[in-house]
Amino acid sequence: MATPVVTKTAWKLQEIVAHASNVSSLVLGKASGRLLATGGDDCRVNLWSINKPNCIMSLTGHTSPVESVRLNTPEELIVAGSQSGSIRVWDLEAAKILRTLMGHKANICSLDFHPYGEFVASGSQDTNIKLWDIRRKGCVFRYRGHSQAVRCLRFSPDGKWLASAADDHTVKLWDLTAGKMMSEFPGHTGPVNVVEFHPNEYLLASGSSDRTIRFWDLEKFQVVSCIEGEPGPVRSVLFNPDGCCLYSGCQDSLRVYGWEPERCFDVVLVNWGKVADLAICNDQLIGVAFSQSNVSSYVVDLTRVTRTGTVTQDPVQASQPQTQQTPNPGVSLRRIYERPSTTCSKPQRVKHNSESERRSPSSEDDKDERESRAEIQNAEDYNEIFQPKNSISRTPPRRSEPFPAPPEDDIATAKEASKPSPAMDVQLPVPSQEVPARPSVMTSTPAPKGEPVIIPATRNEPIGLKASDFLPAVKVPQQAELVDEDAMSQIRKGHDTMCVVLTSRHKNLDTVRAVWTTGDIKTSVDSAVAINDLSVVVDLLNIVNQKACLSSSLWKLDLCTTVLPQIEKLLQSKYESYVQTGCTSLKLILQRFLPLITDILAAPPSVGVDISREERLHKCRLCFKQLKSISGLVKSRSGLSGRHGSAFRELHLLMASLD
Repeated sequence: MATPVVTKTAWKLQEIVAHASNVSSLVLGKASGRLLATGGDDCRVNLWSINKPNCIMSLTGHTSPVESVRLNTPEELIVAGSQSGSIRVWDLEAAKILRTLMGHKANICSLDFHPYGEFVASGSQDTNIKLWDIRRKGCVFRYRGHSQAVRCLRFSPDGKWLASAADDHTVKLWDLTAGKMMSEFPGHTGPVNVVEFHPNEYLLASGSSDRTIRFWDLEKFQVVSCIEGEPGPVRSVLFNPDGCCLYSGCQDSLRVYGWEPERCFDVVLVNWGKVADLAICNDQLIGVAFSQSNVSSYVVDLTRVTRTGTVTQDPVQASQPQTQQTPNPGVSLRRIYERPSTTCSKPQRVKHNSESERRSPSSEDDKDERESRAEIQNAEDYNEIFQPKNSISRTPPRRSEPFPAPPEDDIATAKEASKPSPAMDVQLPVPSQEVPARPSVMTSTPAPKGEPVIIPATRNEPIGLKASDFLPAVKVPQQAELVDEDAMSQIRKGHDTMCVVLTSRHKNLDTVRAVWTTGDIKTSVDSAVAINDLSVVVDLLNIVNQKACLSSSLWKLDLCTTVLPQIEKLLQSKYESYVQTGCTSLKLILQRFLPLITDILAAPPSVGVDISREERLHKCRLCFKQLKSISGLVKSRSGLSGRHGSAFRELHLLMASLD
C-alpha cells in the first residue's frame, strides 16, 4: 500500500534582497495576490512577481525614502508617497510616470486608490487627509480631524466613504460626497494601524497597537464586538472574499476570527515574524514580511484552515449523521453595498485649452516627472504580466495556478504538525452549538530542501556604516533560520574588534578635546587632521558646523585651508554620515567665503607692501584651488538620486561662480 503524501498548511515561499538599503514599505496586489511592490530607503519603488527571483521594474524619481505604496485594483497603476511628502503615480503598463502630487508637509503614511473613480487618498504625518484627482494633478478636498499621523486609509467597496485610522487612537469615517466626517469610532487605547471594510456588508474592522481588533456597524455607528488578547500589535487584517471571516496576521501566526459573536475559528503557526500585508488568491493566503533589505513571502493553504463555524468534513466523517446545524455564514445581517455598474479606466492626460489651466514645462512638478523613470529590469516577466494578450482583456498566468505545497519531510512530522500547540491556545471561547474545529495549527519544521535561497537584487551598494562591517564573514545555513543564540554568537565574534575601534577613537578624541579646551579651534582641527582618522574629523566638524550656525564668526580663511582637503575625502566616503557632514561643511564655507574669495582674486593688485593683504590673497588662492578640485566631484555626483543627490545639486549651484 502506497504511503499517502501529506502536505503542509503553511510554508515559506521565497526570500529576496529587495533593495540596496532598508525596505520601508510594501504592498501586495489584492486582485492577483502575485504582484508585490516594495519601497525602500534608496528612494526606489521595485516591482516583483511572487516566487520569481528578479525585479520586474524599478521606479525612480523620489528624492527621499519611500514610506507608503499602493496598487490599484486592476494592478495597472501604482502610487508611492515619500518621507518628504511628495506623491508619484506610475502607469505600469506604459512603464512611465503619470502624475506628481505635491502638498503634504511631512511623511506620507498611507495611500489608497478609489475603487471606481480616478482618485487617490493620502494620509500624512502632518495629520491631514487629501483626496487627489490624478487626471488633473489637483487636490480635490482636504479632510481635517485627526490630531496625529494618519496610518491607514481605505475606500468603501461602493466608493462613497473613506475610513481613516490614526495614532490618536481613533477611527473616522468620511463622506466623500458631502466632504465631511460622518462618524468617529473611539474605543482603542493605542494607535490604530489598520482598517478594512467588509467586502459586502456595512461593517468595518480596525486593528490597533493595543492588541485588539474591533468591528464597527456602519448603519448604527457602534461597536459590534471586540477581539482581545492578540499576541502583539495588529498591523494587517483581511476579510475573506466572501466575508465569512477575518484573517489577522499576528506575530508568527495567522488567526481566523468571527465577530457575531466574537470567536476564533483557527490558529495557524507561520514563521513570518511581523507580517506586513496579506492577499488571497486560489484559496491561498499570501503573506509578506520585511526585515532590513530582505522581503519574505509565505503561503497558507486556506482549504486546510477552518473559516466558519462549520467544518469541511473528511469522507469518513461525512458518512456519520449530523445532529446540529450552524447558520449559513453567507447570510448578511446588514445592508449590502451598492456598487456602480461600470468602472473607470486608468486616467489619461488631460489637454487644457484655457491659458490659465495650461502648465508650463518648466514648473516644479513637471520637472519631477521628467526626472522620474520606470526602468524595466526583466523584460520577459514584464511582458508576461503587464502586456495584454489580446485587445479585450489581460490574462497573465500569474492569476491561474496556486503555489504548490512542498511535501512534509516524513509522515511522523506531518502528524506532529497536526497537533495543536499548547502555547497557542485560542483565548476566545467557541460556542458549544458549533461543531468542534479540526486542529490545523502548525509547528515549526525545517525548511524544505527546495526552498529558494536569498537572491540579491541588482542595485548599487548603499552608503552607510553597518554592523556587518565589523563582523567576520559567516556562512548562514540555508536549511533553517538563525535562532537568537546563533545571532548573538556571531555578534560576540566581532565584539573585540569593535572594542579596539571604539577605544582608539575615544583616545584620539580625548587628544583633540585637550586642545579644544584652550579655545584655539584652528589648532584643534590641525590635531584632528594629524591623527589621520576621518571619524575624528567628522566628530569635530559636526561640532564646528553646529556652532557656526549660531555664530558666523567661527569660520576663518585659515580654517578653510585646513578643512577643505578633508571635506573632499568625506564627499568620497562610502559612509552616509561622512558625506552628510562634508556637504554641510562645504555649504557653510561657500555661503560665507566664496563671494569674498572671488572678490579678492578679481581685485587689481595693490600699490606698495601690505603683508596682511598678501597673506589673505595667498589663503584665497589656496582655497580657490581646493574648491576647484572639489567642484568636479560635486558636479559628477549632482545627478544622484536621493537626499544626497539634492545636496550635491545645491552645492553645484553655489559653486557656479567658480567657472
